[in-house]
Amino acid sequence: KQASAIQTAVVKGGETEKACAAQDMAIRVQLQNKLAGVCEEMCKEVGAYPKCAQCPQFVEPDSTPGVMTWPELLEHMDNLVEWGQGMLKSWHKQASAIQTAAVKADASESACTAQDLAMRVQVQNKLAGVCEEMC
Repeated sequence: KQASAIQTAVVKGGETEKACAAQDMAIRVQLQNKLAGVCEEMCKEVGAYPKCAQCPQFVEPDSTPGVMTWPELLEHMDNLVEWGQGMLKSWHKQASAIQTAAVKADASESACTAQDLAMRVQVQNKLAGVCEEMC
Protein backbone atom coordinates (compact mmCIF):
# COMPACT_ATOMS: atom_id res chain seq x y z
CA LYS A 1 0.00 0.00 0.00
CA GLN A 2 2.71 2.41 0.90
CA ALA A 3 4.62 1.83 -2.38
CA SER A 4 1.53 2.39 -4.51
CA ALA A 5 0.72 5.56 -2.52
CA ILE A 6 4.24 6.87 -3.19
CA GLN A 7 3.94 6.06 -6.90
CA THR A 8 0.55 7.80 -7.06
CA ALA A 9 2.01 10.86 -5.34
CA VAL A 10 4.93 10.91 -7.82
CA VAL A 11 2.51 10.70 -10.78
CA LYS A 12 0.38 13.48 -9.31
CA GLY A 13 3.54 15.51 -8.66
CA GLY A 14 4.56 15.10 -12.31
CA GLU A 15 1.13 16.21 -13.47
CA THR A 16 1.32 19.21 -11.17
CA GLU A 17 4.73 20.13 -12.58
CA LYS A 18 3.35 19.93 -16.14
CA ALA A 19 0.37 22.10 -15.20
CA CYS A 20 2.65 24.65 -13.50
CA ALA A 21 4.99 24.69 -16.52
CA ALA A 22 2.04 25.26 -18.88
CA GLN A 23 0.69 28.07 -16.70
CA ASP A 24 4.17 29.61 -16.46
CA MET A 25 4.54 29.48 -20.25
CA ALA A 26 1.14 31.15 -20.75
CA ILE A 27 2.10 33.97 -18.39
CA ARG A 28 5.46 34.41 -20.14
CA VAL A 29 3.73 34.66 -23.53
CA GLN A 30 1.35 37.31 -22.18
CA LEU A 31 4.28 39.30 -20.76
CA GLN A 32 6.28 39.05 -23.99
CA ASN A 33 3.28 40.17 -26.03
CA LYS A 34 2.79 43.14 -23.73
CA LEU A 35 6.47 44.10 -23.95
CA ALA A 36 6.79 43.46 -27.70
CA GLY A 37 5.83 47.02 -28.58
CA VAL A 38 8.14 48.53 -26.00
CA CYS A 39 11.13 46.25 -26.59
CA GLU A 40 12.58 48.18 -29.52
CA GLU A 41 12.34 51.51 -27.68
CA MET A 42 14.07 49.93 -24.66
CA CYS A 43 16.89 48.71 -26.92
CA LYS A 44 17.30 52.24 -28.28
CA GLU A 45 17.45 53.68 -24.76
CA VAL A 46 20.17 51.27 -23.61
CA GLY A 47 22.16 51.65 -26.87
CA ALA A 48 21.65 48.11 -28.19
CA TYR A 49 19.27 49.11 -30.98
CA PRO A 50 20.45 47.52 -34.21
CA LYS A 51 21.05 44.23 -32.41
CA CYS A 52 17.59 43.64 -30.89
CA ALA A 53 17.38 39.96 -31.80
CA GLN A 54 15.71 39.15 -28.48
CA CYS A 55 12.72 41.36 -29.34
CA PRO A 56 9.84 39.38 -30.86
CA GLN A 57 9.06 40.25 -34.49
CA PHE A 58 12.08 42.58 -34.71
CA VAL A 59 13.08 43.47 -38.25
CA GLU A 60 16.67 44.62 -38.51
CA PRO A 61 17.06 47.97 -40.30
CA ASP A 62 18.75 48.10 -43.71
CA SER A 63 22.50 47.72 -43.21
CA THR A 64 23.22 49.63 -46.45
CA PRO A 65 20.75 52.53 -46.59
CA GLY A 66 20.65 54.29 -49.94
CA VAL A 67 22.75 51.58 -51.61
CA MET A 68 21.26 48.66 -53.52
CA THR A 69 23.05 45.37 -52.95
CA TRP A 70 23.17 42.54 -55.49
CA PRO A 71 20.48 40.47 -53.76
CA GLU A 72 18.25 43.55 -53.50
CA LEU A 73 18.83 44.32 -57.19
CA LEU A 74 17.97 40.77 -58.21
CA GLU A 75 14.78 40.86 -56.12
CA HIS A 76 13.86 44.22 -57.66
CA MET A 77 14.41 42.85 -61.17
CA ASP A 78 12.22 39.82 -60.37
CA ASN A 79 9.50 42.18 -59.16
CA LEU A 80 9.79 44.20 -62.38
CA VAL A 81 9.43 41.06 -64.48
CA GLU A 82 6.27 40.07 -62.57
CA TRP A 83 4.89 43.59 -62.89
CA GLY A 84 5.67 43.70 -66.64
CA GLN A 85 4.01 40.34 -67.25
CA GLY A 86 0.92 41.49 -65.38
CA MET A 87 0.77 44.70 -67.40
CA LEU A 88 1.12 42.80 -70.68
CA LYS A 89 -1.74 40.50 -69.70
CA SER A 90 -3.99 43.45 -68.88
CA TRP A 91 -3.05 45.21 -72.14
CA HIS A 92 -3.82 42.04 -74.12
CA LYS A 93 -7.23 41.82 -72.44
CA GLN A 94 -7.90 45.48 -73.16
CA ALA A 95 -6.85 45.14 -76.83
CA SER A 96 -8.98 42.03 -77.19
CA ALA A 97 -11.98 43.85 -75.75
CA ILE A 98 -11.44 46.76 -78.15
CA GLN A 99 -11.15 44.41 -81.14
CA THR A 100 -14.31 42.55 -80.09
CA ALA A 101 -16.17 45.85 -79.75
CA ALA A 102 -14.92 46.97 -83.20
CA VAL A 103 -16.10 43.71 -84.81
CA LYS A 104 -19.50 44.09 -83.17
CA ALA A 105 -19.66 47.73 -84.34
CA ASP A 106 -18.83 46.66 -87.91
CA ALA A 107 -21.50 43.96 -87.77
CA SER A 108 -24.10 46.35 -86.42
CA GLU A 109 -23.08 49.00 -88.97
CA SER A 110 -23.50 46.58 -91.87
CA ALA A 111 -26.84 45.49 -90.41
CA CYS A 112 -27.93 49.13 -90.24
CA THR A 113 -26.80 49.69 -93.82
CA ALA A 114 -28.82 46.69 -95.01
CA GLN A 115 -31.88 47.87 -93.11
CA ASP A 116 -31.47 51.38 -94.52
CA LEU A 117 -31.21 49.99 -98.05
CA ALA A 118 -34.38 47.93 -97.56
CA MET A 119 -36.28 51.02 -96.38
CA ARG A 120 -35.02 53.04 -99.38
CA VAL A 121 -36.19 50.30 -101.74
CA GLN A 122 -39.64 50.33 -100.15
CA VAL A 123 -39.85 54.14 -100.38
CA GLN A 124 -38.70 54.11 -104.03
CA ASN A 125 -41.17 51.36 -104.93
CA LYS A 126 -44.01 53.30 -103.27
CA LEU A 127 -43.00 56.51 -105.03
CA ALA A 128 -42.61 54.72 -108.37
CA GLY A 129 -46.24 53.68 -108.29
CA VAL A 130 -47.37 57.19 -107.31
CA CYS A 131 -45.17 58.83 -109.97
CA GLU A 132 -46.68 56.65 -112.70
CA GLU A 133 -50.18 57.61 -111.57
CA MET A 134 -49.26 61.30 -111.49
CA CYS A 135 -47.81 61.22 -114.98
